[in-house]
Amino acid sequence: MKLMEPAARASVPSRAAWTVVLGLALALAQTSVVAAKGAPDGFADLAAKVSPAVVDITTMTTIAAPTDQGPMVPPGSPFEQFFHDFMDHQGQGQGDGQDQGNGQDQGNGQDQGNGPAPQGPQRSEALGSGYVISPDGYIVTNNHVIDGADDIQIEFFGGEKMKAKVIGIDKATDVALLKVQSDKPLPFVSFGDSSTMRVGDWVLAMGNPLGQGFSVSAGIISAKGRTLDGTFDDFFQTDAAINRGNSGGPLFDMDGDVIGMNTAILSPNGGSIGIGFSMASNVVSKVVDQLKQFGETRRGWLGVRIQDVTPDMADALGLPKAAGAMVTDVPKGPAADAGFKAGDIITSFDGTDVPDTRELVRQVANTSIGKAVQVVVLRDGKSETLTVTLGRRETAPDIVDQNAKPAPEAPPKDVAVLGMKLTPLTKDMRDKMGLSAGTEGIVITDVDGTSEAFTKGLRAGDIVTEAGQQKVTTIKDLQDRIQEAKDAGRKSVLLLIRRDGEPRFVALSVG
Repeated sequence: MKLMEPAARASVPSRAAWTVVLGLALALAQTSVVAAKGAPDGFADLAAKVSPAVVDITTMTTIAAPTDQGPMVPPGSPFEQFFHDFMDHQGQGQGDGQDQGNGQDQGNGQDQGNGPAPQGPQRSEALGSGYVISPDGYIVTNNHVIDGADDIQIEFFGGEKMKAKVIGIDKATDVALLKVQSDKPLPFVSFGDSSTMRVGDWVLAMGNPLGQGFSVSAGIISAKGRTLDGTFDDFFQTDAAINRGNSGGPLFDMDGDVIGMNTAILSPNGGSIGIGFSMASNVVSKVVDQLKQFGETRRGWLGVRIQDVTPDMADALGLPKAAGAMVTDVPKGPAADAGFKAGDIITSFDGTDVPDTRELVRQVANTSIGKAVQVVVLRDGKSETLTVTLGRRETAPDIVDQNAKPAPEAPPKDVAVLGMKLTPLTKDMRDKMGLSAGTEGIVITDVDGTSEAFTKGLRAGDIVTEAGQQKVTTIKDLQDRIQEAKDAGRKSVLLLIRRDGEPRFVALSVG
C-alpha cells in the first residue's frame, strides 16, 4: 500500500486502496447568534459571517526532482510514524494502485501530465487553507501546507491576494503562523474553548478542497480525544466533509468560534468518507500565542521518564485503581533537583489530577517555563508533595543513550524465576553490555515463550534492577520480594526493567 502526501499537495495522485491524507479545512468565525442547541435550520447566515476570514493558500516550492515513492510526509511531522504504522498494518495485499487511473481523486488535475518526468530542479505548486485570527493580518494554517515553500500567497474570499511571511512553526502539532501586511483591518475569527464541545455537537468546515475554491460543509463531532502519533495530539473526529486542499482550515461551532483545525483524514480513495481529524483549538491557540510572542514554542519540561500505571501494576502496589504516571527514571534536570525518584507515581500536577502519562505531558507542556509547580506523588504508599521549577522542553538535553550496546549471549549458569532464566550482573557483563560501573541488578538470559514475562515483552538481555520497589542485586533478592508479595496477599510483583538504558515497570503474577 502507498500513502498520499499532505492534503496541501493537491496535485499528487492517490495510489492506494486505503489512504491516509494530511489535510482538512474549515473556516473560523466571529461571534454569531446561531443557536448551539439542537439541529440548526441552516448554515447560510453563519457561512456568510465567517467566509471573509477564511483564506486559500498557494505555495511555490523548488524541488530537486520528481519522485514516485509513495508519501511525502514532511520530516518531523507528528503524523510521519502514524503513516508508517498504518502502511505496515495494511501490508502488501492492497494492490499496486493501478486501478486509480480514472483521475477522479487526483486533485485539480493541473499537474497530471503523462509525459516523461523532467530532470533537474523544478517548481511545485501546492494548495491549502487557513484563517485570519486578528485584524492586523495574522493567519493560522498547518505547517505541512507551507513546509519548504519559497513563496506563500494568500487569497481572500473577495479575491484579493497578498504575500505572506512565516512567523513561526511547530512541527509537533503541525501548526504554522503566517503574517500579511494590509492597509486596512482584516475580517478575523476567534478561538473558542474546545473542551466544551460534546460528541454530537454540530460543526462547520470551510476551505479550499481539491483546489476548487471556497467550500462549506457541515457535520457533527464524532469523537473526542483522538490521537495519531504526536506527543501533544488532541483531535476531534468529525464527519464534516473535508478533502485534500482543505489543510489548515478551521473547524468551528455554531457560535462561530474556532474549536479545531482540520489536519488529517482517513480515506480509501483520497476523498472524504466522514472520518476527519481536527486538532483541538485549546492546543492550537496556545501554540499560536507562543509563535506570535517568541517565533517558536516554549513548553514546560519536568525531566522524568514515565509510563502508565496498568491494572496489574496497581494490584502489585496495592493501589485502589490504575491511574497516574509512574516515574521510571529521573535523569539530570528539574525533577532530579526537586527530589523525584524512580517508582514515584505522579497523581497531581499543579493542582490538577493526573489520569495517565499523556495528560501529564500535556499539562507540563502547557505550563510556563520557570514556574514553581507543586506535584503530588505516591511514594512507598504515602502521598508527598514536591515543588519543582520547570525547565524548557525544546532545550532539554538528550537523555537517551545512543551508544548502548546489545545484550550479550546468555551465560552458562542461571536460575529460572517466573518464566525467566536469570543470572547476577557481573563486572565483565557490565563491560560487555556497555553499562556504567554503578549499574546493579539481575540479567535475564532467556524467557519462556509461553510465559507471562514473554507476553509482556521481557527478553534476554533485559536487566531487573528492582522488585517490589526495592533494589535487587541477587536472585535471592528477587525471590524474597516475590514471597513478600505473596505474604501480603498480592497477585503480582512489580519489576523495574532496563533495556539499553531505558527503564520501564512490568508487573508479573506471583500466584
